[in-house]
Amino acid sequence: MYSASPLVSVEWLVQNLDDPKLILLDASMDKVVGMTPLVYEQPCFIPGARQCDLENRFIDSNSSLPHTLPSETVFTQQAQALGINTDSVIVIYDNQGIYAAPRAWWMFRIMGHEQVYVLDGGLPEWQRQGHATGSVLTIASQQGNIQGCFQAQRVCSCEQLLSKLEVPTTQIVDARSQARFYGQAPEPRAGLRGGHIPGSINLPFLDLMQGHRFAAASILAEKFAASGVRPNTRLVFSCGSGITACIVLLAAAIAEYQSLCLYDASWSEWGANHRLPIN
Repeated sequence: MYSASPLVSVEWLVQNLDDPKLILLDASMDKVVGMTPLVYEQPCFIPGARQCDLENRFIDSNSSLPHTLPSETVFTQQAQALGINTDSVIVIYDNQGIYAAPRAWWMFRIMGHEQVYVLDGGLPEWQRQGHATGSVLTIASQQGNIQGCFQAQRVCSCEQLLSKLEVPTTQIVDARSQARFYGQAPEPRAGLRGGHIPGSINLPFLDLMQGHRFAAASILAEKFAASGVRPNTRLVFSCGSGITACIVLLAAAIAEYQSLCLYDASWSEWGANHRLPIN
């Protein structure tokens, strides 16, 4: 049942939904930034989905920054509570089509779980194809046995990134809008400077979408190349708070770039620290 791509289609999910190893996670977020959110009149979920709460549970509650990745221990506790096992095949979606699901996907990859996928088009595509939805999420019937195993190469700190600004084998890709990237539009969080990390490339996440789904892999590859992203470099992805950066990171994975890394704190940290350089 494994997919060669990090994406799976609605058709694939329908065919595999009854597999006992499959765990379906809803990673929808209450707050959507950088796009016009889809608003639902009432709770709406794909049947069997469990909640992957990126705003309240899968976080570092001691961090002053938004959406900070959880520790191995917290991740393990929360993932086990969802009934996830070491051999589970995880499919993640959100109610915007493609928004928060890539963040949850990369979090599982950071914690060492490889069999994890994103549903292309998420809930909107599921509904568009006429499949039934429910009004409640599923609660796991038993504890899982998954164990987080932090993969340090898949995430970086501002100190690590600062040391790589002049290194040609590392490229920084910023998923924010062009206006925010150039400091022409205000940041949604108070107290942040306008601009971008020196040397970074702007590739807004919305430019990679076709409706609520990703553009075709060939188109994604063309957009990365046209933006100046080189093959065989280490790509570090940034945005406002580490959510939409993962959309562009997932697009890079679809386009078969290999060395991918998330700057988790992103502009919420860099833009607030006046000791860090900006352009």
